[in-house]
Amino acid sequence: MNTDSASTHPRLLLDEYLSLPVRLSIAAALAKVDDAEFGTVRDAIEVTDPVLSKQVSILEAASYVDVRKGYVGKRPRTWLSLTETGRAALQRHLQALHALIADL
Repeated sequence: MNTDSASTHPRLLLDEYLSLPVRLSIAAALAKVDDAEFGTVRDAIEVTDPVLSKQVSILEAASYVDVRKGYVGKRPRTWLSLTETGRAALQRHLQALHALIADL
C-alpha cells in the first residue's frame, strides 16, 4: 500500500455529480451532440420525465448542463446541452474510472 501523501486514490477524483448512473448517462448522451431535445434524451437513457427533470435540474445547478426552452410551432420544447464545465467534469470522471480499473 502506498502511503505517499502526494498520491490520491482514483475514487477521490470521481465527480460527485456524475457518480449517479442517471446523471452520468445524461452527460454521456449530451457529450455526443451540441444539444438534444428533452424527450430524445429521456428515450435514449430510458428514464421517465420526472426522473430526467430532477437530475437535469441538479446538473444545471452545478453548471454542467444548459437548459433552453422554446417552441416548435405552438408546442413547447426543452433542449439540453452539456456546458464546457460539464464536458471537463465528464472527462475527469472518465479518467478517474479508467484509473480505478487500469490494473484489473
